[in-house]
Amino acid sequence: MAKGSQLSQLKSALAHAGITGNQQGKKRKRTISVDKDKEKKAAKLDEIHRKLNPFDVKVTKLKHDVGGRKIKGVVGKPAQAKQAGLEQRKRTLLKEYEEKDRAGGIVDRRFGENDPTMSLEERMLERFTKERQRASKGSAFNLEDDDELTHYGQSLSKLDDFDNVGLGLEDDDEEERAGQIDGDIVRQTHFGGFDDDNHDEDDNGEPARKKSKAEVMAEVMAKSKEHKLRRQIEREQEDNVRHELDMDFDSLRDLIYAPDPSSTGSNSVPLGVRPDTAVPPIGLPSIPGPQDNDYDQRVRELAFDKRSKPKDRTKTEEELALEEKEALEKAERRRRKRMLGLEESDSEDDGKSKGKRKRGGDDLEDDFDDDGADWAGLGAGLGGDAVEGKDLGDGEDESEDSEEDGEGSDEDEDEDEDDDADEGESGSGESDDDSEVEEGDHEDLVQTMKVLKKKLSKPKSSNKELPFTFPCPATHDEFLEIVDDVEDKDVPIVVQRIRALYHTSLGPDNKFKLQTLATVLIDHILYIASPPAPRFTLLSSLLPHLIALTRAYPVQSAEHFVQKLSLMNKNLKRGLSRGALDPQAKTWPGLPELSLLRIIGSIWSTSDLNHAVVSPTRVLIGAYLGLGRVRSLFDISSGLFLCTLFLQFETLSKRFVPEAVNFLVNTVLHLAPHGYKDVASLPGSFPSPDFQSDLCKPLSLKLKKRGTTIAQKADLAALLSSDQPTEQAKTDALGLTLELIGKYAEMYKGVDGFIELYEPILDILQNVHKKHLIDAHQIRIDALCDTVGRFIKFSRQARRPLLLQAHKPIPIPSYIPKFETTTSNYLRHQDPDHERNEASKLRNQYKQERKGAIRELRKDARFLAGVEQAKQKDKDRAYNDRMKRVFGSLEGERAEEKAMEREKAKDKKRSGRK
Repeated sequence: MAKGSQLSQLKSALAHAGITGNQQGKKRKRTISVDKDKEKKAAKLDEIHRKLNPFDVKVTKLKHDVGGRKIKGVVGKPAQAKQAGLEQRKRTLLKEYEEKDRAGGIVDRRFGENDPTMSLEERMLERFTKERQRASKGSAFNLEDDDELTHYGQSLSKLDDFDNVGLGLEDDDEEERAGQIDGDIVRQTHFGGFDDDNHDEDDNGEPARKKSKAEVMAEVMAKSKEHKLRRQIEREQEDNVRHELDMDFDSLRDLIYAPDPSSTGSNSVPLGVRPDTAVPPIGLPSIPGPQDNDYDQRVRELAFDKRSKPKDRTKTEEELALEEKEALEKAERRRRKRMLGLEESDSEDDGKSKGKRKRGGDDLEDDFDDDGADWAGLGAGLGGDAVEGKDLGDGEDESEDSEEDGEGSDEDEDEDEDDDADEGESGSGESDDDSEVEEGDHEDLVQTMKVLKKKLSKPKSSNKELPFTFPCPATHDEFLEIVDDVEDKDVPIVVQRIRALYHTSLGPDNKFKLQTLATVLIDHILYIASPPAPRFTLLSSLLPHLIALTRAYPVQSAEHFVQKLSLMNKNLKRGLSRGALDPQAKTWPGLPELSLLRIIGSIWSTSDLNHAVVSPTRVLIGAYLGLGRVRSLFDISSGLFLCTLFLQFETLSKRFVPEAVNFLVNTVLHLAPHGYKDVASLPGSFPSPDFQSDLCKPLSLKLKKRGTTIAQKADLAALLSSDQPTEQAKTDALGLTLELIGKYAEMYKGVDGFIELYEPILDILQNVHKKHLIDAHQIRIDALCDTVGRFIKFSRQARRPLLLQAHKPIPIPSYIPKFETTTSNYLRHQDPDHERNEASKLRNQYKQERKGAIRELRKDARFLAGVEQAKQKDKDRAYNDRMKRVFGSLEGERAEEKAMEREKAKDKKRSGRK
C-alpha cells in the first residue's frame, strides 16, 4: 500500500482496485450480471476498509501457541460486533420502547356495537337489514331484465331457498307440510320412472301399469282436497272447544275473583276489578248487576289491574333515624291528646286541619294552628314548653301546665319528702349548702342538687303512661328530673328515645347533645350504684347505651372518665393524709368507684401498652392495693374486687401485678387460721404491715361448730354493703381469695420469677390450719397446693443458669509462609471433592452470566438514552425553527411598522408639524 496520509492511501487503494479512475472508452460487453458486480465491489471496499483501519480487528495473543488447535475468540471484530448489537437493538428494543405506551386490540366495527342507545335486538335487526341491502345490490344471476323474476306469480326475491323444504320428521303434523307435493308423486314424476325394472307390482305379481299424466294429476288434486277437508274439520273442532271455554268463562271468573277467606265480612274488592263485577262477600246476598260475558271486555279490564311494584330499597341510617323520630313525635302528640281528653283523629292531617284556618295579614294569632310548621323540621320541639303549647292548638296556660305534668313536673312533687333519701344515695352525709367542706374531706363522684325547685303538680298516678319525647339533659340533675317517676325497667327506654330524637343526622347541635348525654349516663351510673340501695340491674341495662355513645364519641367520654379517676385519686390522697388506719378515712373505693372501674374494663381495651383511660386506671388500682391498710372486712372485699378487676385487665397481656398477689397473700393471713405469730416468722419478703394488728385480729375465722357456714360463691356487693362481719362472709371472702390465687398462678406460670413469687405462698398455704375450716376450703387448699407445687416444679425444670455468650474461638495468627506444590492454574482450580468442585464451577458460571447481563443492561440503557437524546434534539430543533419563524414574522411586522412610522414623521415635517 502506498505511503502517505490515510486519504492518499485510500485514493490509491480505490484506484488500484479499479473502483475509481479513468474507465475504458470502448463499450464492452456486459457478460457479468449487475448483482455480481455489486457484490465484488462491496467485497473490495470491505477489504480496503479493513486494511486501512487496523483497530477493527482485535487479536488475542496466545501464551502458548500450539499448532493444530482451533480456538474461538482469538480474532474479534469489535466495530462490527458493536454495529450488529445496535442493529439488533433497533429491531427489538427500540420497537418495544416505541410501542410501550400503545394500547393495542381489535376494533369492533360491527354496526351498532359502539352505540349504547341500541338494544341487542335492534343491532341484530339493523345488521340483517344491511346484509340484505348489500346482497340485493349485486345479484350473481342478473339476466339484465328490469322485470322482477317470478315463480307461479310469486316474487323470487321474497322466497327463501329453505322455505318448506320438508326436513321435518315423519311424525310431523300434516298442517306444517301444507302446500308440499307428496313424496310418492315426486319420486314417480320428478325425474322418476326411467328405470322399468323397478316398477311396482300389482296384487297378481305382474308389473304395474304406468299411469298417465291425467291420472297422476287427478290423484294429486284428490289428495289435495282430502288434506284441505281434514284441516277444515280440525279447525271446526278447535272453534267448538274455544266456544265452550268462552261459555264457561263465568265459572272461571268466579274462581279467579273469589274473596279471601281471611277477610270474610269485609267489603274489599280485589285490585283491578270493578265494584259492579266483583263477587259479593260470603254470607251477604248477591246484588243483581249487569252480567256481561264478553271475553274481550274482561281482557280490557285486566289491563287496569294494579301492576307489581319493586321492593323498597334499604333505607340509610339517616332515613331510619328520621323515621323513628317522627314516629315518636306522632305517638307523643296522640298521648297528650288522650291525657287532655281530646278526640283522636284517624290521621294526623285530619286532626291538624280540622277547625283551623291559614294565617292572614291581620291575624291576631288567637286560633292559628302552627303545628305543621313546628313539627315538620328536623329540630322540631322535643319537649319545649312553647312548642308543646302550640302542639295542642291552644296557647293557654292550662294546656302548658298539663304538658308540664306529662313531661315530668310530677317527678318533683315529693322532693321535700325525698331530700333525706337523696342525701343518702349521693354518698355524702352533709349538704354543701348547709356547711362548708373542710379541707381533706371526701368528695362525691356525683354532685346532685339537694334542694330541687318545687312545682305545683297533680298527684302521681300509678298507671301513668311513659312519654314518647324527652328533652336532652344537659346535666345529671336534669336527667334525674326526667326519670324521677319512671320505673327502673323503663329508664333504658327513655335513654333510647332520647338517642333516637337527637340523632346526629337530625340536627347540627345533636352531636354535642349526645356527647353531653354520654357524660350524664356516666354520672347516673355512679348515682344508682351508690348506697344504701344500689341498683345493679338498672346499671346493666344502661351499660349498652353508654358503650354505644362512648364508641361514637370516644374523646369526650375518655375525658370524663379521666376526670372521675382524678377525683378518686384526690379522695385517696385525702384519706391517706387523714390517716391510713383511721376507720373514718376512705382509703378504699366504695360501690360507685368500683362500678366505674368495672365499666372502664368493659368499655375500653385493657391490653394496650398505653391507653388514655386504662393506664391511669391501672395505676389507681395499684395505688389502692399498695397504699390502703386493711381495717375491716369492707376493705378486704374492696381489695378482692380490685384484684378481680386486675385479673380481668391482664388476662391477655399477662402483665405482672405484684400488688394484687401481695394483697391476696395478706388476705389469707388475715382470714385463715395459721401458726405464724409475728411478721418475722413469715416466709418470703412481701410486706405485711397489718399482720396481727388490732383491727385485723377480729377478721380471723373462728368456727365454733362445724356446719354453721356453707361453701357458696362470694357476693362482693353484699360484702361491701354489710356493716358487721359474719363468719359466713369471712368464709366467702376466703374462698374467693383462694380462687384468685389459683387463677393468678395460672396466669403467671410463665414468668421468670415464678419460683421466688409463689414459694412463700405455697409455704403459707401448707401451714394453714385446715382442720378449723370447712370441708370445701380444705379440698380447695389441697388442690391449690398441688397445682402451685407442679407449676414451681415445671418452672424450676425450665430454668437454666446464666452463661456467657458463646463465641467462635479466635485462632492464633500464624506467620508461616504458604507454599504451593504446583503453579498450574488447571490443577489449582481442581478440587478433589466432586460436589464442591461442581458448586464452584456453578458459582463461577453464575458470576460470569451476571456480569454479562449487567453489561447488556448497561448497553440497553445507553442505547435508550441515545434515542431519548435524539428525540429531544428533534423536539428542540423543531421548537427553534418554529420560534425562528415566529420571530421572523414579528420582525417583519415590526419593520413594516417602523417604516410606516418614518413615513408619517416625514409627512409631518413636510406639513410643518412637529
